[in-house]
Amino acid sequence: MGKITSVEELEVFKKSHKLTLNIYKVTEGFPQTEKFGLVSQMRRASSSICANLIEGSHRLNKKEFRQFAGIAKGSAGELKYYMLLAKDIGYIEESEYFIMIAEVEQISMMLNGLVKSLTDTKH
Repeated sequence: MGKITSVEELEVFKKSHKLTLNIYKVTEGFPQTEKFGLVSQMRRASSSICANLIEGSHRLNKKEFRQFAGIAKGSAGELKYYMLLAKDIGYIEESEYFIMIAEVEQISMMLNGLVKSLTDTKH
C-alpha cells in the first residue's frame, strides 16, 4: 500500500465513519422523547471520533494530532456507555448491541495504535 495522504484513508477513520452511519440508522428507531437525549448523545459521541481525527490531522504537529486521537478514543468510550444504556432500556436488541460494541472495541484498539504511532520516542 502507498503512503497515506489523508486521515480519511486510515482504516480507523473508515470504520469509525461506518459506525457513525450505523448509529444514525439505529437511533432513528428510538422513541421521539429521546431525540434530544440519548439519540443526540449517541450521534455526537460517534461522529466525534471522526471529527477529532480530521481536526487533529489538520493541526500543526504530531503531538497535537496525538492529543486529538486521544480525544477520539474518549468519544469511543463515551459511546460504549450510551450503547449499554440503550440496550438496557430496550432500545437496542442485545444481538445488535454485541455486534456494535465489538466494532467500538476494535476502533478503540486501532486508536491506541494510532496514538502510539504518533508518540515521539525522543525525550
